[in-house]
Amino acid sequence: MVVRTVDDYLAQLRALLPPGPAWDREFNPGVDQLLQAAAEELAREDLRAVALLAESEPATVRELVPDWERVMSLPDPCMGDSPSFQDRQLAVRRRLLEVGGQTPAYFVDLAFTLGYRQARVVEHRAPRFGRSRFGSARFGTWGAQFMWTLETGPRQAAGSRFGFSHWGQSFGVASNGALECLVSRSAPAHTLETINYG
Repeated sequence: MVVRTVDDYLAQLRALLPPGPAWDREFNPGVDQLLQAAAEELAREDLRAVALLAESEPATVRELVPDWERVMSLPDPCMGDSPSFQDRQLAVRRRLLEVGGQTPAYFVDLAFTLGYRQARVVEHRAPRFGRSRFGSARFGTWGAQFMWTLETGPRQAAGSRFGFSHWGQSFGVASNGALECLVSRSAPAHTLETINYG
């Protein structure tokens, strides 16, 4: 969408004036002031129309986050009592666009969106004839076929540091509670998941 400026609208309104001395700026300067005021209002409405289009897209929503949350039964209890505005935006996007799943890739993507850029899932193996070897580390038990570990890698980049944080923000904050809540809520019911933080 093209956003027109005040000058664009002023030129357009001047061009739309009918011919005659009553509309001449030289004889009637009040007409030009009226056109200037109308051009400013039209340009402002253009900007608000663009903002409205941005609010209809979950990737760019800002002003209507509370309305999106009301419709989608948010805020998510996994995000705590007072999530940050960016976390609320992310929750709106996730609730609207996320399909879900129970694959390792889904849980890696879940950790990635929370700031753990090197996350990976390790699926444990149960001993089976032909696959198990004596002397191998982690021979495992039969219950291991239902266990998996999410290794997060290094602490998330969004953690606070001295000199890069604002007043009232905790140092070294990582949304571990949110990650644990989301993983345990989405994990298959028959599995036992653990999270290793790097």
